[in-house]
Amino acid sequence: MKDEKDQKAVCKEVLSQLTEGSDKKLDINKLKLESSKRYKLEVLPKNSEILSLASSADFQKLLPTLQLKKVRSISGVNIISVMSHPRECPHGRCAYCPLVEGVPSSYTGKEPAAMRGIQNEFDPYNQVKSRLDQLKAIGHSINKIELIVQGGTFPASPIEYQRSFIQGCLDAITNEPSSSLKDSMNKATMSKNKNVGITLETRPDYATKNEVDNMLSMGVTRVEVGVQNLYDDVYDLIERGHDLEAVTKAFQTLRDSGLKIVAHMMPGLPGSTTQRDLKAFNRLFNDQAFKPDMLKIYPCLVLEGTKIHEWWLKGSYQPYDLEQTIDLIAQIKNIVPPWVRIMRIQRDIPAQLIVAGVTKGNLRELILKKMKEKGLNCNCIRCREVGHRLIKGEKMPVPDDLKIVTRTYDASNGEEIFISVENPDSGCLIGYTRLRIPSEQAHRKEIAGKNTGLIREIHVLGPLVPVGETDPLLWQHKGYGSTLINKAEEIVQTEYACKKILVTSALGSRRYFMKLGYSLEGPYMSKKLER
Repeated sequence: MKDEKDQKAVCKEVLSQLTEGSDKKLDINKLKLESSKRYKLEVLPKNSEILSLASSADFQKLLPTLQLKKVRSISGVNIISVMSHPRECPHGRCAYCPLVEGVPSSYTGKEPAAMRGIQNEFDPYNQVKSRLDQLKAIGHSINKIELIVQGGTFPASPIEYQRSFIQGCLDAITNEPSSSLKDSMNKATMSKNKNVGITLETRPDYATKNEVDNMLSMGVTRVEVGVQNLYDDVYDLIERGHDLEAVTKAFQTLRDSGLKIVAHMMPGLPGSTTQRDLKAFNRLFNDQAFKPDMLKIYPCLVLEGTKIHEWWLKGSYQPYDLEQTIDLIAQIKNIVPPWVRIMRIQRDIPAQLIVAGVTKGNLRELILKKMKEKGLNCNCIRCREVGHRLIKGEKMPVPDDLKIVTRTYDASNGEEIFISVENPDSGCLIGYTRLRIPSEQAHRKEIAGKNTGLIREIHVLGPLVPVGETDPLLWQHKGYGSTLINKAEEIVQTEYACKKILVTSALGSRRYFMKLGYSLEGPYMSKKLER
């Protein structure tokens, strides 16, 4: 009881020092440490605990100072990752994959999302609710929530489980109970807390037409595909259970159905070399059969209990060391096309669990340092985003400097048009849309043979601004989204003679598109184009 009282006293003391109105930049951790020593507290108070005692006016004043992990919402949304219930991978086990009892396949149980899953017994509602409470406590808006379902190949789960899981997640976001998945999706469409995307993880051989149709029926907008590498001999060696053709088929089906694609790549697998890996990434970016929208790079690590751990003990396998990894990924970042976003570099695995391989937790920073030394540059979306440049203290573009830029490329036997609002001189990116002219292989009845354009993504960047609000210094809700949509409509109508345009819209964005003349057609928002 005394500890709680002292903890509150420390929070009040720090709060008082922060609100005195001094222009000096105060070291918050130092203030907490000094006060805690006076009260003989062993644990420093959290920023959220200090904020909870602030008045309404002081809360708004101190939020920019005390808000933790600003990078979480710097791209315009807050992301919540949830874990599905542990179950065996449908094909067996890859050579590099850990197997931990009570944890989803391919996870160690020590990743933040896995620990939340375990803590909440993998209940979807409780996982999302606890994370939302955490985000609110550290000062983040929960007005725009992107959901990522982790835990291996989710589409291999029974369809009833999949639908129930997504329903539970949506109920937590909307804070309303529902009677069915359809009911929860309808509530998500109307909720003030917007679900702005649902992402699933899958193997390439579990992204067939049937599985993709199921994804769309649940409101899924993006799929993370475990590509890992582009060599069949490596697939055989690591016992992956599928070949490269499965990857190209998955990309084709996903893209032609309007879904965004994240490729998981794992450099340093057995059977590969840095030269082979660099060649594979070159192909990934330039071969029309691939060209993912986003990328997660996970260097291969040796973990106990895996087959590659046995190989490492025998001396027949050695993962890349830190320098090899830095050099390779620096070269990869130097060749990334401007329509690709590198979302992650390395997994959330604690260093003490890594037997061999990269253990540094700041790999991205080390890579950027190496690139600067070598005069290399990364043009990926993340490196050009206005929000990330804002964090770095770079000069922000003024509206008069911004232009609409279009980049067209072939992918999966169709055409992709990447339309962006950016400063052409600096490359600083404000927003973008992914427009597709589907291939003849498109299987969805809303698309096949219908002379239809397809918007797979629209995203205005910068720090999150809640729906219905504006900020004169930020970029969301300034009309850039509608500008991009108008440009997409113009392109499909004048250059491709399309008579209809579809949008793979998140549930929480459907009302926005209704205001622009779109209506629901299957899982898409649809608009007929008049000449």
